[in-house]
Amino acid sequence: MKGNFSEKLDTLTNGVVKSNPVFRLVLGTCPTLALTTGAMNGIYMGLSTMFCLILSNVIISALRKVIPAKVRIPCYIVIIATLVTLMQMIIARFLPDINEILGLYLPLIVVNCIILGRAEAFASSNTPVNSALDAVGMGVGFTLSLTLMGMVREFIGAGALFGVELGNMPDGALTVFILPAGGFLVYGLMMAAFNAIYARYESRKSARNTSPSSRNPIEKVDLAGGNADSAGCHSL
Repeated sequence: MKGNFSEKLDTLTNGVVKSNPVFRLVLGTCPTLALTTGAMNGIYMGLSTMFCLILSNVIISALRKVIPAKVRIPCYIVIIATLVTLMQMIIARFLPDINEILGLYLPLIVVNCIILGRAEAFASSNTPVNSALDAVGMGVGFTLSLTLMGMVREFIGAGALFGVELGNMPDGALTVFILPAGGFLVYGLMMAAFNAIYARYESRKSARNTSPSSRNPIEKVDLAGGNADSAGCHSL
């Protein structure tokens, strides 16, 4: 039972850090660069993508034994395109402001590598429950990455956060950071920082697992006995 829970938890959290789609897998780069001029834009795009990702993963997983292998990619695209079209119609009807902000990038979710990639790499060979967990993790990782990047660009480039101007900071804002060149710069620096921190964490984790204090107590006794025997031999 514990093993099953741990496995599902790993599936859920995998997309947040270890396989973060933006900073680790470098997927969804187009909306990442284009829509992170503000933090709210990142939230809107991330949640829209996560909605389609969860539904497409569950549907594709449920139909994985029915869809012929030779035409699986076209079938995945049809399913994803249907979900994106429905979502776009709902957003255009009830949330026109968000529809205007996301613009062309909303229908382009159809060809987002994150959705198609998870369908092929995970949903096509796992159960609907695990596929849903994987989609939630990837969606959360994508949303957090876009929001964080949007916060940095908005703060430096516009002197605001989540659309709220911070005192007199807009007067000294570096507008280059909300332009495409600033997007590439921030993306590269954040990716480098994210991977450096993750690599440091993994090295420390590996060092802890291989340290003498983590050895089995029986091994310690054997080692102590071996050392005592060798000491006895030297004394003889």
